Amino acid sequence: MGLVARSDGWRIPDEVWSQMEPLLPAGKPHPLGCHRPRVDDRAAMTAILFVLRTGCPWNALKATGICSSSSAHRRFQEWGEAGVFRTFWKRGLLAYDKLKGIDWQWLAMDGTMTKAPLGGEKNRPQSHGPRQTRHQAQSVDRRPRGPDRPRRRRRESK
Repeated sequence: MGLVARSDGWRIPDEVWSQMEPLLPAGKPHPLGCHRPRVDDRAAMTAILFVLRTGCPWNALKATGICSSSSAHRRFQEWGEAGVFRTFWKRGLLAYDKLKGIDWQWLAMDGTMTKAPLGGEKNRPQSHGPRQTRHQAQSVDRRPRGPDRPRRRRRESK
């Protein structure tokens, strides 16, 4: 048994699940048919919502006992691409609008309209990465090299 108990409030209520389940695409069977059965959709959704609500890393799901992190993350990607979360969010938002009402006039996207303070000038020359200068410390096993020391060429033997 993991850290999450059945009566802890992290489980999806039956009423909510009955609205979520029809939005989920049908699972694809493994092409060879030889692998373990697919993790239950409700357990995967519970694990996904647990990660989204707590902010815990996916790999921490193993300690909860809900579902494996790989299964939950794989299902999160599948359902995200299928638009499940967007559709459920939209339905929830419209339901809340009917229930309480949303003042759409005062809503705005989060953003900024100012210039980045340390953004630099437009089209300025770009740095070529960090380079050691003449006055910085050199490694013990390497001799200093710089533009002021000409390189010697080896003589070609005939």
